[in-house]
Amino acid sequence: MGEESETPSAPPDLHLLHKIAKILNDTRTSYATHNRKLKELASLRSKLSPSDSSDSSSPSSIRRFSSAFFKTLTPLFVAAQRRTAAAERIVRFVAEFACLRSGPDGGDSDCDEFLDEFLRFLIPGSVAANRNARFRACHIISEIILRLPDDVEVEDELWDDVIDCMMVRVRDKVPVIRTFAVRSLSRFVNDPDNTDILDLLLEVLPLEQNPEVRKTIVLSLPPSNATTQAIIDCTLDVNESVRKAAYSVLANKVPLQSLSIKLRTTILQRGLADRAVNVSKECLKLMKDQWLSNCCQGDPIEFLKYLDVETYESVAESALEVLLSEGLIMPSDDKSIQQYISSADGEARDESTCSTPSIQLMEPEIALYWRIICRKLHKSAQAKGSDAATAMGAEAAVYAAEASDANDLLEKILPASVSDYVALVKAHIEAGPNHHFASRQLLLLGTMLDFSDSMLHKTASSFVQELLHRPFEQELDEDGNSIIIGDGINLGGDKDWADAVSKLAKKVHSAPGEYEQLILVVVEELARPCRERTADFLQWMHMLSLTSLLLENGESLHSLREKAVEPEEILHALLLPGAKHTHLDVQRIAIKCLGLFGLLEKKPSEELVRQLRVAFCRSPPPISIMASKALVDLGMWHSPTEVDKAMGQDLLSQFEDENIDFVPVDLSNAEEDLNFKMLDLLYAGLESEDWRAYTDSTENESVKATVGEGFAKLLLLGEKFPNLPASLYPFVLGKLIALYFSEESKEQLRFKQCLSVFFEHYASLSEKHKGYVSKAFVPLIRSMWPGIDDGNSKNSSYVVSNQRKRAVQASRFMVQMMQTPLYKSPDSLEESIQAPLDRTEEGLAIRIAIEMVSFKAKKTAAEKAYVLALCKTLVLLNLKSSEQNVIKLMKNLLSRVADSVCSEKDLLKEVKLVLEHLKSLDATPSEELSQDEAKSIFESLGVNYDLDITEPVTVPQTPAPCSTRPAPSRRRVRRIEESSDEEDEEETSPPPSAPNTLMTRSHRASKTAALAKIMASKVKKRDIDEVIEEEEGSSDVTAEDSDESDE
Repeated sequence: MGEESETPSAPPDLHLLHKIAKILNDTRTSYATHNRKLKELASLRSKLSPSDSSDSSSPSSIRRFSSAFFKTLTPLFVAAQRRTAAAERIVRFVAEFACLRSGPDGGDSDCDEFLDEFLRFLIPGSVAANRNARFRACHIISEIILRLPDDVEVEDELWDDVIDCMMVRVRDKVPVIRTFAVRSLSRFVNDPDNTDILDLLLEVLPLEQNPEVRKTIVLSLPPSNATTQAIIDCTLDVNESVRKAAYSVLANKVPLQSLSIKLRTTILQRGLADRAVNVSKECLKLMKDQWLSNCCQGDPIEFLKYLDVETYESVAESALEVLLSEGLIMPSDDKSIQQYISSADGEARDESTCSTPSIQLMEPEIALYWRIICRKLHKSAQAKGSDAATAMGAEAAVYAAEASDANDLLEKILPASVSDYVALVKAHIEAGPNHHFASRQLLLLGTMLDFSDSMLHKTASSFVQELLHRPFEQELDEDGNSIIIGDGINLGGDKDWADAVSKLAKKVHSAPGEYEQLILVVVEELARPCRERTADFLQWMHMLSLTSLLLENGESLHSLREKAVEPEEILHALLLPGAKHTHLDVQRIAIKCLGLFGLLEKKPSEELVRQLRVAFCRSPPPISIMASKALVDLGMWHSPTEVDKAMGQDLLSQFEDENIDFVPVDLSNAEEDLNFKMLDLLYAGLESEDWRAYTDSTENESVKATVGEGFAKLLLLGEKFPNLPASLYPFVLGKLIALYFSEESKEQLRFKQCLSVFFEHYASLSEKHKGYVSKAFVPLIRSMWPGIDDGNSKNSSYVVSNQRKRAVQASRFMVQMMQTPLYKSPDSLEESIQAPLDRTEEGLAIRIAIEMVSFKAKKTAAEKAYVLALCKTLVLLNLKSSEQNVIKLMKNLLSRVADSVCSEKDLLKEVKLVLEHLKSLDATPSEELSQDEAKSIFESLGVNYDLDITEPVTVPQTPAPCSTRPAPSRRRVRRIEESSDEEDEEETSPPPSAPNTLMTRSHRASKTAALAKIMASKVKKRDIDEVIEEEEGSSDVTAEDSDESDE
């Protein structure tokens, strides 16, 4: 390696070799000797000159020195040693020597010549077959490139060779070599002439498996539009060091202004919530040192403007809380909310001022900032006050002083009086939608004020009533119709606004029952025109939004009694008429209120449940979605059985019979009888293919997704509903898995994410859940496989291929669920109790084997593909030692499976491996399994299968020749050989056509048949050809090929 750079005509001087070796050996001990040894080695190189040699053809002094240096260094490349400290010191020393300049005295040409020779020596080593040679060469090259001064001149061709070698090593199979290759290329990644380097790094980054290599790539990426997204994606890396490196790169290389608002908030959201402390600290360092200090000059308001607090409120709130907890921001004495409230003459107001205040409107960032500041001070004062109450002596005095300081600062920030606070909030509300966010932040400030004084309470109560009486904002369309601004469900058209009003109302009216009485008085006032049938849909929606707010915050219907409106009156006079209103928006909010009302009832009422069922089955999508949510919540709260009892009649259910051919309820048919239980109706929403698809207004929701989430909750909490039939759980589980792998789930991202989290934990929670997975396996895969239950599928081969792929993915997914270990609780017993058979992988293997054996005789192409797919799934199961009867039954079934897949050599080999494993587990191979024992196992699995144990089963020793059908001439030879053999024994015997003789024909017999073929008559050959043609036309392989071609 590297000998090409040496001149063979003059061998290196032995004295020079010893000197270089001594210097390198001294550098192994400590880095402190490197400076001195660098001077010695440089002096040794400079002392060599062409005049030392009398021969004019001798090599130059640099080549002589290089030859000796490389020969001394060669053992470092050859020896298969680990990354020891001594070797690392030598590598660093030789890299420093290669980058060494001669200084102002001149002689840089010798240094440049040596560097060129050294790089030419290392390039062959970087592509050597020896792992250690490649590692050492790439290591030294990376050290040289990173240390080399910018003014060093190296030939362009040489640099190109080095870069090309390092680009190849980026894909090396050894991770540490890939790491040094990336380090080497990091210096050239910004070169506009080497854009292919950046493309290569971005290509290998998402595919790299080693975290250290990923970290090196991230640290090497330059800031640009092409790399920013890749760096931010690494903030979700599974390795902590890679995530930390990504935040370090973002802090040091990527300026805040170059990032979009979405990317800024994504970085903070991931980093501040990271589970690793080092990563969250790195994100805090990025936010504190770079974004806040450098870009915003320490101004938190300016920092919030970079985050768009109106869209990403939670992210901005988290960032402010972290900065406050670290003590990085704190309001000064001259800044407070009071500066936005002044008298008519422009002076600051105090509690004695009675004139109308002049309000300066706040920006969204300022309003959020003061809310977070005040909440932090309020919580700190309460916490320190509690500590002072529990402590004693000097410690209590310290806590009390801290609480007093926090309260004093809070009073300086908040408005001087309640009237000033009310005027401030009103001014922002009246300013229009552009100040809606600031108005909500100021409403939340009211929870920190004191309303114990009667006059203050009266002022605040009057303001709260104004907020409750405030109707929905609206606008007119082109036709002059009124359109609600907001969601049309919550008060003010915004869930956050309704929560803020509710919190302020609870603070002002904190006495027991006072909050409910306040809202019911307003509801009773707004309900009058509704009862008199003079209200328009806006008045109905306003009244129902207040009712919804009351029911969401109510504890029970008992707290609503003896108030302005009784609970029965709310149901019969407001909610049920609203659900039957002609306007769809009124129906939707009324259905929501019915669901909330049912949660507060001890038992759901008949009228409520009946109206929800009708709305679910007969209403447009937005109302059906709301009704499905209400029914799911009622079923989870009261249990599905209680909800069905509320109907007061016997309802039908197809889940109670395990053997029934399930026919879902046709909800699209208006004449369909709805005399079914709640779960049957909800399941119809899962089963329908095109029943009322989701609309633009509910693009993230659909009936199918809502019901699917409800059934996922039901499966998780199934033990709380013992009255439900056991057949329900595997049936619904299979449907959810089918939906998860269906094409339509790609559009329902929220629903698919919900199911992915559900499946991740479902099988690990209980052994019973594994039993449901096992029981649902065969029916689900059979229903997903095209051409099995639906007959001959008329779909194209592309569609059929995709359907098969999804079925295979589902089968492997369910096997993974079966193999997922159970969660262990601290008080749980060890795995000393063996799980029931139907909850184990052995039970699933028996179910799969029975399904495979159930296909007898000739199979269609779809059935063959289905059986082979099941066989591949069967091989994935980990069969463990269990009852010997189960082992013997598995052996019997798998022997039959092996016979059914004898045409597939690879599959037969895999099944034989499983059989060999079963034989090793069989402690008593001589004992046979009885018919009664097999029947008992089938009964424990709930499988109806008639197995004749006495029927002999033989496992084929070699694959049947039909899988690789020989040429027709070869088969004619065997036929003639067979007939000629039998002619010797019995002249009148016709040539047999049994295919079994083909399987046992030997090579010697084939030679004999070849000789017989020459002597055979043309008549016999014609007869044999006809027999062969008939047999080929009826063979399994030919039939399979024809079936597949038809498909």
